Amino acid sequence: METNILRFEHPEYLYLLFVIPILIALYILVRIINKKQFNKFADTKFAEFLVPLASKSRNKTKFAIYVIVLALGIVALANLQTGSKMEEVKREGIDLYFCIDISNSMNAEDIAPNRLERSKQAINNLINKLNGDRIGIIIFAGNAYVQLPITTDYAAAKMFLSTIDTDLIPSQGTEIGTAINLADKSFGQSEHQKAIVIISDGEDHENGNAIKAAQEAAQLGIKIYTIGMGLEDGAPIPIYNQYGKRIGYKKDKEGNIVITKLDDNMLRQIAEIGDGIYRRASNSNVGLDEIFDEINKSEKTEIDSKVFTDYEDQFQWFLCAAIILLIIEILISSGKKDWENKFNFFEPKNEDNQ
Repeated sequence: METNILRFEHPEYLYLLFVIPILIALYILVRIINKKQFNKFADTKFAEFLVPLASKSRNKTKFAIYVIVLALGIVALANLQTGSKMEEVKREGIDLYFCIDISNSMNAEDIAPNRLERSKQAINNLINKLNGDRIGIIIFAGNAYVQLPITTDYAAAKMFLSTIDTDLIPSQGTEIGTAINLADKSFGQSEHQKAIVIISDGEDHENGNAIKAAQEAAQLGIKIYTIGMGLEDGAPIPIYNQYGKRIGYKKDKEGNIVITKLDDNMLRQIAEIGDGIYRRASNSNVGLDEIFDEINKSEKTEIDSKVFTDYEDQFQWFLCAAIILLIIEILISSGKKDWENKFNFFEPKNEDNQ
């Protein structure tokens, strides 16, 4: 089967593109400051006489080239790839859903840098070790949603994982039972070995629904493993403004700072019912590797999947374009040469002088 697909080998580098609007804003700010300083020295209409070789258009052109070169360099670093050959392959593995708690309490920083980010780092590292297993991602708080359906596309899994934060679900809570039920349905009718890994601080607000959901999953032969994110002493829940700066901590109705603590009992019960194991995370070890080693002891089934087996790197085109633009930028000096005044490449024509 022949087709084409585009993907980035390292999509995480594309976040560097957010630097560009910051640079543009700084450039505009510097231009404004320089103009004000010049106005203190002399009137703007004398600028041509005081600095006859200065060229505003030329400086803008050079800056635009810098920005484009930076963008091309970042895209080249992310390495766009084209896949042209898809083959059906047979692998041995299991179907595995990660159910990730994204309630606000997962922003607590007792597990550095915070509970959610540390969970994502552990999953990302585990994905690098997978070979043949199909994985999916479910996020939950006051409700649960499938972030990534079951797949063997590990690059896509990393990309979706990187976008997860506590703002994705506005309704707060820790609906572990809802997440388990959603995973049960999302596995489909396949006969592969199935497992669920729940990563949460365990502060369940469902009045026992999680236990019932775990029992139903166990009846379907689905194993459940749990990881407790948080330390015994707990931590406050930070509040951030729109710029990502911490502005305080969550408080209760009496004005006291809320301390979120790990609920070991709930997660232990779920793992026991689901014939899995429970691990408590620490700053040195989340425990996901131990859980995956335990999962690997299960009997794996043969999985048919279609994958792209032939990818070609395309970064060289972006790199080449960036080099050409850099050469052009070098040839464009910041000021005007005397002989260029005859042509005025960068200055607008004045119709009154024609």
